[in-house]
Amino acid sequence: MSASQRLYMDNAATSFPKPAAVHEAMLRFATQLGASPGRGAYAEAREAGRLMHECRRRICRLIQADESKPEQVVFTLNTTDALNLAIRGILLAPSTLDKGHVITTWLDHNSVLRPYNALADQIGVEQTRVECDPATGLVDPEDIRRAIRPDTRLIAVVHGSNVTGTLQPVRAIGRLAREHDIPFIVDAAQTMGHVPIDVDADFIDLLAFPGHKGLLGPLGTGGLYIRPGIDERMTTTREGGTGSRSEHDTQPDFLPDRFEPGSHNAIGIIGLSEGVEWLLQRGVENVWKHEQDLMRTFLGAIDEGEMPGLTLFGPQGIKDRCGVFSVRIALAPGNGFDQPQKLSDLLEREYGILTRSGLHCAPLAHKTFGTHTTGGMTRFSFGPFLTVQDVRYACDALGHICQNAVAVKV
Repeated sequence: MSASQRLYMDNAATSFPKPAAVHEAMLRFATQLGASPGRGAYAEAREAGRLMHECRRRICRLIQADESKPEQVVFTLNTTDALNLAIRGILLAPSTLDKGHVITTWLDHNSVLRPYNALADQIGVEQTRVECDPATGLVDPEDIRRAIRPDTRLIAVVHGSNVTGTLQPVRAIGRLAREHDIPFIVDAAQTMGHVPIDVDADFIDLLAFPGHKGLLGPLGTGGLYIRPGIDERMTTTREGGTGSRSEHDTQPDFLPDRFEPGSHNAIGIIGLSEGVEWLLQRGVENVWKHEQDLMRTFLGAIDEGEMPGLTLFGPQGIKDRCGVFSVRIALAPGNGFDQPQKLSDLLEREYGILTRSGLHCAPLAHKTFGTHTTGGMTRFSFGPFLTVQDVRYACDALGHICQNAVAVKV
């Protein structure tokens, strides 16, 4: 592969490429339907509504939810939007508007940390941020148990870290939350479509996910799965037109309309539906096995190769991780290669490999690993269209960089 070719390894930001069926479905909608679902009784509007309904059903099938209740899947703009809906929906509900206490972890994304902080300022919510193992990033479920208080209103945990790929023990944490009748939110931004998820077996009450990452849909799509009954403990965070009950000037009380005001991103959701179908046809278990093969290749090359000065953060084996890897190369002072972004720049310029460097919107994760004040890490993240050969090429590039730099031990 030459530097003029491009090897995309930033699937943690958004997946690329997408299945051809995603683009084809969006083009059909744009050129043949074009109608807003739920905003007309004519055939095109009905068909757009049917296609959106089918997307909800497919998502339920993917996460082992009850396919006969597709309305439990609420469409959002992205995972951040879904997390805000879940967090604010629970904590601003009249029954919980008495300050209260919430729990999250040090590996969580700003999409949880910032809403928690905002609500601490607005209504006095108190927080416990459970620290993680500084070597692996794993949280001990017993630390979650110890953090629970009589007034704990919510537990939010990232499933897979967008920094190190660490997979948290969500089933054990979910069981704890269910035992204490505390709503449990899982941020599946890095695992939905990559890792098999069973919302019932994992005791998940609210599952926030992006459409544009592992589900292989377009940007501007995402969703929130709400376990039946949990919606009764939530309030709306936005209100507006739904195309239903238009004779009333109050928000409908049924799902999904209660949490979906305004016109939908129909073209995006219809594209997303085909991304989900692509996963269902192949089986998310098979997609996960392929990702594990890529992970083994990456870990094996780092373990066996001569890469002086390179540090891999997070779990050192495929257990407890997904296909997100972050590294740093420690080099002698003054050689002009002391920041992770410079590694990303070199990988792109000389090898055509596209990565992301920085703090990845997860400041506490970088504090956990000691990279918060030194520019963060350089991240490689995998998707289903990458091959073992692609990963070997990336590892060869890393090895070449390490061998040709003035490296020092970390």
